[in-house]
Amino acid sequence: MANDSVVATNSKAFHDYHIEEKYEVGIVLIGTEVKALREGRANLRDSYASIQGNEVFLYHCHISPYSHGNIANHDPLRVRKLLLNRNEINKLIGKTQQRGFTLVPLKIYFKKGLAKVELALALGKQAADKRETLRRKIAQREIQKAFKQRQR
Repeated sequence: MANDSVVATNSKAFHDYHIEEKYEVGIVLIGTEVKALREGRANLRDSYASIQGNEVFLYHCHISPYSHGNIANHDPLRVRKLLLNRNEINKLIGKTQQRGFTLVPLKIYFKKGLAKVELALALGKQAADKRETLRRKIAQREIQKAFKQRQR
């Protein structure tokens, strides 16, 4: 990932969901959306993906209008198609219908000049799970702090 440039990350996804599997998928964009992404003007908070028929779409992904755009700028909350192969889509259809999984975008980045989305198959956390995760993070921070103090 040395030449990959991350545009936006969904930090709440790891707080709200158990991540089971990750997929690297393409995204269908129009011209001013690509330019806005290169400026780093995207937000993945509250965004999700859904399967409609045999296609996957990304909802509530906010890509701000391009700063040097004109009247032909894009709609910031436009529904965008995600590009997966047929086997991956069939696998996701089965898992999202049977087991209660959801599709959550984790980040948008550029790889070899193409915009990609890291899509996760995720299971929602309960409130107690969120508290447990927070407790673990705090404990881990305290351990790291103690190691640093000991090394001095």
